[in-house]
Amino acid sequence: MSQSLVEVDGLSLAVGGPSGHHIVRNVSFHVQPGEIVGIVGESGSGKTMVARSLMRLQPPAIVVSAGDIRFEGRSVLTMTGKALRAVRGARLGMVFQEPMTSLNPSMTIGRQLEEPLKLQARLDAAARRAHILDILRRVGIRDPEGALVAFPHQFSGGMRQRIMLASAMLLKPSLLIADEPTTALDALVQREVLELMLDMVRSEKTALLMISHDLPMVARYCDRIIVMRQGEVVEQGPVAEIISRPGHDYTRELLQSMPVRGPLRSVDPAAKPVMEVRGLEVEYRAKAGLLAPKTMKKALHGIDLAVRPGEIVALVGASGSGKTTLGRAIAGLVDASAGRIFFAGEEVKPDSQAWRHYRLNCQMIFQDPFGSLDPRMKIREIVGEALRHDQQASRAEKEQRVRGILEEVGLDERYLNRYPHELSGGQRQRVAIARAVVGRPQFVIADEAVSALDVTVRAKVLQLLADLQRRYGFSCLFISHDLGVVEQLADRVVVMRDGAIVEQGNRDAVFDTPQSDYTRALLSAIPTLTRTETGVSLAWRFANSGEAGASEAPAKALQ
Repeated sequence: MSQSLVEVDGLSLAVGGPSGHHIVRNVSFHVQPGEIVGIVGESGSGKTMVARSLMRLQPPAIVVSAGDIRFEGRSVLTMTGKALRAVRGARLGMVFQEPMTSLNPSMTIGRQLEEPLKLQARLDAAARRAHILDILRRVGIRDPEGALVAFPHQFSGGMRQRIMLASAMLLKPSLLIADEPTTALDALVQREVLELMLDMVRSEKTALLMISHDLPMVARYCDRIIVMRQGEVVEQGPVAEIISRPGHDYTRELLQSMPVRGPLRSVDPAAKPVMEVRGLEVEYRAKAGLLAPKTMKKALHGIDLAVRPGEIVALVGASGSGKTTLGRAIAGLVDASAGRIFFAGEEVKPDSQAWRHYRLNCQMIFQDPFGSLDPRMKIREIVGEALRHDQQASRAEKEQRVRGILEEVGLDERYLNRYPHELSGGQRQRVAIARAVVGRPQFVIADEAVSALDVTVRAKVLQLLADLQRRYGFSCLFISHDLGVVEQLADRVVVMRDGAIVEQGNRDAVFDTPQSDYTRALLSAIPTLTRTETGVSLAWRFANSGEAGASEAPAKALQ
């Protein structure tokens, strides 16, 4: 084995000083030149703190209490400020989890990309500009000249992440650290960004340390995996070995939490829809420029959609496809410019009695539970608020229903008087689900309800949602960019692109024999998963089909 590029030896991190609370304990691993290594684990496992400590970017309150970090044979922990600045950016690059908070909103993209070149490279202004334009073209920015004078907010999430990658790769570092680089991206953009990143690090012979809780993604692209839990490394080794024959119970728990397709449920295709929209359109007013007149932008183009009794219909598509706009328009949170909504066979119009009845029977679970729960209200008040229009139930009966539904979602009476900030992300999402179903609605819209949750928490919340749906029989429109989750939960799948439906059908037909090239491209970004006696086997959809939209990334040998 050649000398390691990075060696982490017995690293421990503590809050408030060496004798404080330890959040990372005795972590050791190495990264070879040109190697791709993944660190996986749930939120709070310490993986991001370990990654940041490689560049000494951990918060000031967190100190190294033991161990050492060596980069190219030199201790990072003993480097002076000048030596550390010479290493950061030039030799060690980092792509952060949220590009919008990492990019300066008050500076143009050109100025932000030029800054490291001014500090680290001996290039004149013309050479710096040429180098920046070249790297922007390489990361897929269509108009690099225009990007130089644009600001971060003028780009989509995927484009911002590409710009972050360009910034990190400008100086051709020896090691690129990618901290959850695709968490907020849909499957198609996620695949594009990851494969772009892999192409660049391989062409420059750069090593990559990828931090993620997405095991399939790490398994696809990495050579080795390091599994962390509660600040400790519980297992590490080659990808194929860890995935197929995990040695630690926690690794097995992570693998068992990955979504797996179950048998397709039987739904009567002739049943009268619970909810139906016909010709639904939504338009927004948009400005072309500072002095340009207002223009109309159509977000939905004549959508026809029906959800039958007890059916779970998944709405999928890339970011900007109109999924959330459609869900909000159906729920009455966005005004439709055209089209009709039917509930139980009757057309409902705003400000009518039928509309009031529909709104009581149509509830929504939002993507961010912390943002949708009133921070000034206790949990009993948040859930009980959904019953305020129930004229038949007494106060005592409403209180009993609140207690009952909280118990059903796994929260006992200890949580009744807590506030949202006193709960974890998974617990807040359980409260959001309880609020949505406590009134026994006939139709529930779940908008990215599990996208912000860890692997194991996500699995529990999905099981909870499926159990409640079977128990109360409500129909569900499940909006998600996580196709693995859709494959586990949905009866029928509707694929959207640019505000229109491009394909729909029962789950097995759409996933196994997609008719649209766009659907095939989406599905090629996720694996098929088979559980084995010792672990799991991953295979990549359409990898060897040679058809349009098939994945060109080689499948890992994980059998």
